Amino acid sequence: MDFWHRIEKPIIGLSPMDGVTDASFRLVAARHGRPDLCMTEFTSVEAICRGADGFVRDFAYGECERPILAQIYGRTPEAYYQVAHVVCELGFDGLDINMGCPAKNVANKGCGAGLILNPELAVTLIRATRRGIEDWTAGQRLEDIGLAAEVLERVRSMSHGRPSEEERRAIPLSVKTRVGYDRVQVDEWIPVLLAERPVALSVHGRTLKQMYKGQADWDTIGRVVELARDTGTLVLGNGDLKSMADVVERVRRTGVDGVLLGRGAMGNPWVFRDKQWAKDALARGAELGAVPPEVSRVEVSREERTRVLLEHSRHFEGLWGEHRFPAMRKHLAWYCKGFRGAAQWRARMVRARNAAEVARIVGAA
Repeated sequence: MDFWHRIEKPIIGLSPMDGVTDASFRLVAARHGRPDLCMTEFTSVEAICRGADGFVRDFAYGECERPILAQIYGRTPEAYYQVAHVVCELGFDGLDINMGCPAKNVANKGCGAGLILNPELAVTLIRATRRGIEDWTAGQRLEDIGLAAEVLERVRSMSHGRPSEEERRAIPLSVKTRVGYDRVQVDEWIPVLLAERPVALSVHGRTLKQMYKGQADWDTIGRVVELARDTGTLVLGNGDLKSMADVVERVRRTGVDGVLLGRGAMGNPWVFRDKQWAKDALARGAELGAVPPEVSRVEVSREERTRVLLEHSRHFEGLWGEHRFPAMRKHLAWYCKGFRGAAQWRARMVRARNAAEVARIVGAA
């Protein structure tokens, strides 16, 4: 049985977000919130196969993040086949294909949500990925699949989590997508994906055209649940979830097997702390037909918020270096809310140049 089916339902995981859920963000979320699963930021299969060194950091993870999935995107079947080997070699618990990113520089190249318009290619990519997983499991070596020497060297340098020859096992394949391109298309698009038998299908309740505007369409996510019934594929919903009370309401309404929280976790890794309450409340509701009580927002002291903010800053700087620290500023701004003096902190945080400066701002130097 794979990890997807061992997690108590509903699954409550951390959604992958480009430019947000890097190794530092995920580590903090795993330590202080404990989502049921984590996914990396989506990573280009073509860039990996070209020998880009960034994937070393993109695919870095800690044991506390398990189960951890590598999320990939692109449009070249052979690259998917090769990167499936890499993902397995690095000890990930699962592999997720991104068919939902709405960014123009991704979708206009036929990747991400752009694949909704090209179902034939989407099927080819899923099959190439699955073949890569199966061949690796059967014992195929990375040296024999045409990867560049620099890619092989970088994979060897990332020894953490790598399984031995005796431990090779097929990892589950899942897909993350949207309800459509410029309109709702689940009745045409979702059956194409379901026919390929992914273990799980995560659906964001907006079209590509909507980007992140308007409200997520959870009624359409409910339609996906209907389409997936009796297929064996789990359905997870995504969009506009800010608390465990939101999770309970959406799961009860749609019958999804789980949810992924994205923006609701930004600056708020503690949002996952009440996930067991949500699971228990849904179980009681299913048995008794009762409306579960509301969950108040997780209360976090200023002291704890400060500790985690500093932990996040220091880990980020250690991973990416001080020259990349400006990318940390958005996280610092997200942490600075909900307490007295937050606005003053935030105004200084968005100019911080390194973790030491952050420590001085909060008086912890």
